[in-house]
Amino acid sequence: MSTTTTKVPANLAFRNWMVALPKSVKLILMVLAALLAYALPLLQLPYITTPDTDFGGVLFTVALYALIALGLNIVVGYAGLLDLGYVGFYAVGAYTVAVLTSQHANIPWLLTVPVAVVATMITGVILGWPTLRVRGDYLAIVTLGFGEIIRLFAVNFEWLGGSAGVSKVKGPPSIELFDIPHLKWVNGQPLIDLDHQTTFLKFGVLDSIPYYWLALTVVIIVLFADKRIKDSRVGRAWEATREDEDAAELMGVPTFRFKLLAFAMGAFVGGLAGSLFAGKQGFVNPQTFLIISSVLFVAAVVVGGAGNRWGVMVGAFVVVYLPERFRGFADWRVLLFGVALMALAVYRPQGILPPRRTVRARVLEHQIEAIEEGTEEESSRA
Repeated sequence: MSTTTTKVPANLAFRNWMVALPKSVKLILMVLAALLAYALPLLQLPYITTPDTDFGGVLFTVALYALIALGLNIVVGYAGLLDLGYVGFYAVGAYTVAVLTSQHANIPWLLTVPVAVVATMITGVILGWPTLRVRGDYLAIVTLGFGEIIRLFAVNFEWLGGSAGVSKVKGPPSIELFDIPHLKWVNGQPLIDLDHQTTFLKFGVLDSIPYYWLALTVVIIVLFADKRIKDSRVGRAWEATREDEDAAELMGVPTFRFKLLAFAMGAFVGGLAGSLFAGKQGFVNPQTFLIISSVLFVAAVVVGGAGNRWGVMVGAFVVVYLPERFRGFADWRVLLFGVALMALAVYRPQGILPPRRTVRARVLEHQIEAIEEGTEEESSRA
């Protein structure tokens, strides 16, 4: 009797190892990883920092894209709805904060963020109510048009600044507590650089690191909420709708209601990201919210692994960080990035970190194939 062995994928083996760890050890590892993420712009590690761009600004953009990818993952990865106009929600959140904090109303940034996310959720419901009755490619086309409509709306309305946009947007309130020196590396040795310091919670235009810390904190909060929702009844309803909407309807799942909820929650996160962007940038204009941004958002989700919250964050890192890290190859970096995406689509279409269900399904498929091959060999010998 022949025995067959199936190699377990590395990411699934790593996850099984993490699950087997005691809760205290997992908590310590998570805290250490979070502290490293917060300290990363201060450490200025060789080969990781971006020599041609402000490293703190790049990390802020990475955190912002990670937040956007988490929101879009609710729509695309959990509910299975292809949304190509997610930049519209991003724009609604940014413009709401810009209008309310600038000379239009002069309201503090913290008070405008709840208004922005509520306005974005309402926009998601308004978009989803008529459009979620269509599926597949038709839904993608409708959402693509939505993203462009929002941009044209901002261009053609003067009270939104028209093509020039809205300037003098207020950011988060500063609380200057203490200065934190950076590190500099000389001959491979880390030294304290007193000439470069970051004032803790001082949100200004000269230092992007406090904005990165704020965005990273928001990402951690959204991660926690995302896990709770995914493991709840709502998450199971989304999964049933994604796998087979008709079967879910027959089993009593109100699929339209849950798809609308996914759109609203995805819009909530998109509006929150837009609020952070407007507060950091100090101005918004329609050129920031082009369709190419939606393509990059979807690329982050697909590259990382739709349906895996950690995967989409890795995808956001790949989409944002790598082009900035190799900015020196200005003539070739976009071409190389496109080739890398094509190679990933061909050789790993499920993404860098696919969901656990996808990995286990592949393992089971390989096991079945191995058993069938073993059975055929035994039959031929007999």
